[in-house]
Amino acid sequence: MLIFNQNALDLFASIFMIIGYSLHLCNIYLTGSVGYWLCVLLLSDGLTSCGITGSVINLALITIGRYLRVVHSVWSKKKQRKWMRYAAAAFSWIASVAYNLPVVSSTTAVVDGTCYAYAFWKNTMERAIYSVCDFMIFYVMMLLIFIFCYWRILIVIRHQARVMASHNAAAGPSTGTAHILSDQQSNVVKTIVLVSGFFAISWFPIYVCLLVLSPNANPTLPDSGIYASMFLAFLYTCANPFIYATKFDPVRKVLLDKFFCKKISGQAHGNAGIELQLT
Repeated sequence: MLIFNQNALDLFASIFMIIGYSLHLCNIYLTGSVGYWLCVLLLSDGLTSCGITGSVINLALITIGRYLRVVHSVWSKKKQRKWMRYAAAAFSWIASVAYNLPVVSSTTAVVDGTCYAYAFWKNTMERAIYSVCDFMIFYVMMLLIFIFCYWRILIVIRHQARVMASHNAAAGPSTGTAHILSDQQSNVVKTIVLVSGFFAISWFPIYVCLLVLSPNANPTLPDSGIYASMFLAFLYTCANPFIYATKFDPVRKVLLDKFFCKKISGQAHGNAGIELQLT
């Protein structure tokens, strides 16, 4: 559920990113309330930011869920319910909208038909505080969650692998099933670790630029470094669905089935079902 939501958020951000920058090329003269909301939601990347922020929140929720499933498996089986996954998915959308839209609507305005995004702050200190808080919450805190959770997950998986190897001879037919479950669990973890690492690398330049330029820079005159760092950050969002499609087995199997218009065999369908349950 959360991995599906992750792809939905990335797709949402990518679509509105394309729409927003296409409108930039059209050089539309903005007037009235329609022009203002067009500026806030599209030209200033308001909706794109909602999708990106929601994607980061959802990625952290996937990480925490994977941590509970692997490290605290007994508690997870007893306490976790299906509604919790739906609530977590809804939270990533609601929290991202509540965080982004008030800021962009209060600091963005249309002047002489031109959209000025994040340009009107009360003072430079307010803008600097926002940049620092954004960096600490959506970069530093997320990295700490990724590092702690996956460090603990890898320890547990290695321990389970050693236990299965020591009982390999005595386990008989059940060993094959155990290895399948272990491989599928590892596939999920490796995929999310790859996405998390890609996030850490691609978003670091844009946060550095914003922190360095925040106290003094005029946001209406971004330099080439800002554009390059923005391209790298947006590349992460656009590439995420392709990472899941190529690295995450259940997604790849379903896409191949749809592409070739074939039904998955009984065994493959069962394995895919087990993998989806693991997620």
